[in-house]
Amino acid sequence: MSDTRETRSADGDAHDAQPDRLHRLMRYLPLVAPVLLWAVPCWLLLYSGQHWPRPVELTGTALFALGLVGMPIAMVRGHGRRQRDGAAIVGDTLLGAVWVLFTWSVLLGVVLRLALTVLGVGEGQDRARTVTWAVLGTAAALLAWGYAEARRVPRVRRLDVRLPRLGAGLDGTRVVLITDTHYGPLDRARWSARVCETVNALEADLVCHTGDIADGTAERRRAQAAPLGTVRATRARVYVTGNHEYYSEAQGWVDLMDELGWEPLRNRHLLLERGGDTLVVAGVDDVTAESSGLAGHRAHLAGALHGADPDHPVLLLAHQPKFVDRAAAGGVDLQLSGHTHGGQIWPFHHLVRIDQPALAGLSRHGPRTLLYTSRGTGFWGPPFRVFAPSEITLLVLRSSPGSAAR
Repeated sequence: MSDTRETRSADGDAHDAQPDRLHRLMRYLPLVAPVLLWAVPCWLLLYSGQHWPRPVELTGTALFALGLVGMPIAMVRGHGRRQRDGAAIVGDTLLGAVWVLFTWSVLLGVVLRLALTVLGVGEGQDRARTVTWAVLGTAAALLAWGYAEARRVPRVRRLDVRLPRLGAGLDGTRVVLITDTHYGPLDRARWSARVCETVNALEADLVCHTGDIADGTAERRRAQAAPLGTVRATRARVYVTGNHEYYSEAQGWVDLMDELGWEPLRNRHLLLERGGDTLVVAGVDDVTAESSGLAGHRAHLAGALHGADPDHPVLLLAHQPKFVDRAAAGGVDLQLSGHTHGGQIWPFHHLVRIDQPALAGLSRHGPRTLLYTSRGTGFWGPPFRVFAPSEITLLVLRSSPGSAAR
């Protein structure tokens, strides 16, 4: 668990400048990234000393060129106005595959070639071909494993979270967190049902979904989301919007979750009471809500806590971890978030950390506020998870370190 108080105060100016640099970079990224992703492994695997037979070079180059042209076309057809699920599956899969191939072409390719040279193993052409086969084998193995990791029902991650202001009557409260289910082009209705069965087996008092339910409208993904209606909790099931809802008619998702029996916490709160003690369970819209243009949608912590007793501990649902600065300023005890996917495909987590204060797990922000960031229950886009496993999280709230489990 890390404390970010000193880092944030000391580096405030640097953090303020980062968004501007990031936005400038992102403006050109869609044009430059596909070329780099496909051209770099093409050169490293085919033309850096391997001297493959001409048919092999031509065939390999043609495949890389087809990927370079085909991936953006499929992504636009799949995620643009047309919303073609088949094209989205092709584009997303190519994106994940080339990211893994690019990463290991650079990392393993350079390191292994240097090691073979230092050790004097083989001649130049033999070393180059050995590196190519090693990179291709590693990428294939990671993609097969990553696909299985993405499609399986997440493992349950359990941890106790101590909230000093939590009353003894609420000690042992069981909170289950799911997030970033991202129902999408790949039909995962059966997976959704199995996730809900796993959640029900945890016998939660409170079940939370912190947004990014799906990629697509509620009408389009209804069948995949429908099992969420079977989720059980002794006290409440609560939900807040994520940024992806605002790409797909967010109000439709709010209405569907309400229909399925969940409480959409749109800048409001409810009270969880037991044994004479009270926990304020609040939620805010995603930070992208206001720019969506939807009337009444915005992230408004003061509205979420309006009327709540300031002496009661607060559990806040906010999709993005970076909302924690506002949560800490508002005296929130525990914020639950998702959004990061833990990076999803290593080493993408380095880019995630540019935008978010936490990647996964429990961290401390300010004197009171804890943030738990889930790696997510599903996956976005590429159907792979590499060194970033999905999770269903069970948090047991504790009022003191020595409290016994229920």
